Amino acid sequence: MAIPIVDLFAGPGGLNEGFASLRSTRGTRVFETATSIEMNPVACETLRLRSAFRSIADSGDSLDPYYEFVRGERSFVDLQSADSFRKAFQDASQEVHEVELGPTTRSKAKKIIESSLSMVGASDDSSPWVLIGGPPCQAYSLAGRSRRANDETFEDDKKHFLYREYLSIIRRFAPTIFVMENVKGLLSSRNAGKGTFDRILRDLAGTAGGPRYEIHSLVTEFDDSTYSPSDFVIRSERFGIPQRRHRVILLGILKGSGLESKPFKRLSEVGPVSTIEAIGDLPKLRSGISRFKGDDSIEWFKLRSSASKVPNQRGGEIDRRLLEESLSRGAPFVPASRGPRSRSTGSKKRFISWVHDSEIGGVIQHESRTHMVEDLRRYWFAAAYGQIHSESPKLRDFPKQLLPNHANASSDLRPFEDRFRVQLADSPSTTVVSHIAKDGHYYIHPDPLQMRSLTVREAARLQTFPDNYFFCGNRTEQYTQVGNAVPPLLANEIAEIVRDILN
Repeated sequence: MAIPIVDLFAGPGGLNEGFASLRSTRGTRVFETATSIEMNPVACETLRLRSAFRSIADSGDSLDPYYEFVRGERSFVDLQSADSFRKAFQDASQEVHEVELGPTTRSKAKKIIESSLSMVGASDDSSPWVLIGGPPCQAYSLAGRSRRANDETFEDDKKHFLYREYLSIIRRFAPTIFVMENVKGLLSSRNAGKGTFDRILRDLAGTAGGPRYEIHSLVTEFDDSTYSPSDFVIRSERFGIPQRRHRVILLGILKGSGLESKPFKRLSEVGPVSTIEAIGDLPKLRSGISRFKGDDSIEWFKLRSSASKVPNQRGGEIDRRLLEESLSRGAPFVPASRGPRSRSTGSKKRFISWVHDSEIGGVIQHESRTHMVEDLRRYWFAAAYGQIHSESPKLRDFPKQLLPNHANASSDLRPFEDRFRVQLADSPSTTVVSHIAKDGHYYIHPDPLQMRSLTVREAARLQTFPDNYFFCGNRTEQYTQVGNAVPPLLANEIAEIVRDILN
């Protein structure tokens, strides 16, 4: 029987996907989702769609209607009404709940979880189940704290205390194991003069009269009295994720469950997966030009040709070839026949087998954005600079004619030196965050001949979402969901550890 999981602050389902995708040697799912709770309505639609996809995959019914939908051959309404999918969507509506977790909704959330656990037979104390999730992190992130450094109301921001909603579920239901994720900035965050991380750790460990937990690191073995906060930081690039995403992840094991103090293997470091290994097989695209009326393809190629003549500040030969092929801007579905690269081994092979799905017949949600002419020139320069110097340029490295026209760019201080950041081809990307929805300046494609920012699918690849994972909503909402997620492949590796502990 599958082990139930409850997913709080679920986002688009990164943690959920990792756990729900783990299968036994018999091919059955090790974990099943009892319920997911998320406040964003669009992310909830994504969760329901993915839940229906899993249900049909397990039933043995045809997934053709789903692939027709992601290729744009069938509407979402038609998919929901298809004979094989109707029941799957009804079940998904019972699994996914749109609730903003907080003090005023605690009673509602607990009723949802109680009912869900009862439905999967995990309502008694002897049935193991797992709580997963990551409370929203804006209040803990370094960027968020920097933006609100002079905000007197910051310490009262409710986002500081959303972990208490996670804690209230633990105290009420005593899950056998919990996995909690948050940003690295949590380690240095302080509230009312006290360290936030130590307080959270003490709260999660338990109090007199309530459930108590052993708190473990997933990467380091340590004694409870000698741990360092950095012991809980997972550096994703060390574990086959093509992204330098550093996050705090806590593993809690219920005392009295018979599982505490049981030795278990931590995450095993593997070879890195680079940006180009993750996205290099996707169809090449060009960007669009903002505010251009009509077909901008000719103007774009002229622009790229002129951009290549910008001098390089630090010398070096810049590749000035121009592609003769006609580049498109992509589409919600781009037909493609290329399959996985067979020569890959180790972590690269696992990544490819994890994301690839030949049934799609192409690539979904792979469409470039439009950008201002001035920014396109900067994108070309940043990508070319990255090819030559194997680093992203700072503002001081840009030719004067490419500097943005504002005081910070011309000042010697330049507080935002990395305002334009190219993702280097031969190393894992920088952290994909929800800011990618606002502009592409931090997510420039490494190929200067494409002169653009990353697409939703490329960002999803760096986050290790399978290629058949469809994000609902408009493109901005899709980017936001991708940036807010835990990499599913990393979650799958954590799920393997949890499975071994429960076994």
